[in-house]
Amino acid sequence: MWLVEFYAPWCGHCKQLTPEWKKAAKALKGIVKVGAADVDQHKELGGRFGIQGFPTIKIFAGDKKKPIDYQSARSASAIVSEAMRHAQTVAQDRLAGRGGSSSGGSSGGSGGSKKGNPADVIELTSSIFDKEVLDSKDMWLVEFYAPWCGHCKKLAPEWASAASTLKGKVKLGAVDATQFADLAQRYGVGGYPTIKYFPAGAKLDAEEYDGGRSASDIVAWAEEKLEQFAEPPEIRELLNEEVFAEECREKSICVVSILPDILDTGAAGRNEYLTTLKAMGDKYKKRKFGWVWSFAGEQDKLEAALEVGGAGYPALAAVNIKKNAVLHHRGGFSKDSINEFLQYVIAGRVAPSVLRKEVPKLRKATPWDGKDGQLPVEEDYSDLDDIELEPLKTEL
Repeated sequence: MWLVEFYAPWCGHCKQLTPEWKKAAKALKGIVKVGAADVDQHKELGGRFGIQGFPTIKIFAGDKKKPIDYQSARSASAIVSEAMRHAQTVAQDRLAGRGGSSSGGSSGGSGGSKKGNPADVIELTSSIFDKEVLDSKDMWLVEFYAPWCGHCKKLAPEWASAASTLKGKVKLGAVDATQFADLAQRYGVGGYPTIKYFPAGAKLDAEEYDGGRSASDIVAWAEEKLEQFAEPPEIRELLNEEVFAEECREKSICVVSILPDILDTGAAGRNEYLTTLKAMGDKYKKRKFGWVWSFAGEQDKLEAALEVGGAGYPALAAVNIKKNAVLHHRGGFSKDSINEFLQYVIAGRVAPSVLRKEVPKLRKATPWDGKDGQLPVEEDYSDLDDIELEPLKTEL
């Protein structure tokens, strides 16, 4: 089995790939052969294997007359992973007597991606680039292309598909670098297509996109970036039914915490509990859980319905209202203990309990002011001079 890079000496992307290609070749030595072909010198190879842009990587496995296009990322680790995947496929096919052909890839560019709407890709020009991309708070992926570029044409349906899938979350744009050479020069574009990543929020500079070029790869890469920089969820106090509906009734999993009364913990103690919940919310933000809290007795009917809090506070439970199910946390209220509990919840290692009571609508509550609690003022009976007391009657 061979991995072959088809390159041109003048190609900027080819030069960027060289150190990664050498690392991959060293790692795969004795397992998969790794080579390179200068298409400027051997133009017949370019025509024979349909090379339309540089670098192009082909996988020769099984039926070597029909090489497979490499469509994953251009890092050494990704190249090694893809090579090993194809090598394993070849070995399994040989073991099964199928002649060692590999069906692990496709020579086409679409890879079975769903058809996207090209209109979802925003065409960018020099006059609107700064306003649309740099001044926006959105995350952007921008492709710099040339109309004559074969790799760009192959990427186009994948780019449109990814743009449609990511619509509303990430914006995908395209710049014709032959028309807007100033933009290409500004961002150091040395070959086509080049994809640049502009993070959400303030944009100091563009970053290189280092993912694969199928729609699924582009979407996965973008969503990982979104999750990486996403704000942690708000840990909301259960002040009314609206909060409970948004965080618990409408989400698959809701983490409900019932904290001790403020008189038992003070502001410092309560804030310590909330800090623990915020850390867990940040850790599990990819899961899109709802996170809510109240304190002992404030939402007593909810406590009774969820059967949480009766054995002491703080108490925590994971609730799925749609499935009428609840899982009770039995450990301490620490990051490690709650993390272990949520891992069990996600893995389905703990059987949930069925809610025996219908979860009622919540009553309105007064939000915590962030201060220590105050004991109720008792009436002062220290001065009894002005109080007329009836004489004590005794019977003999």
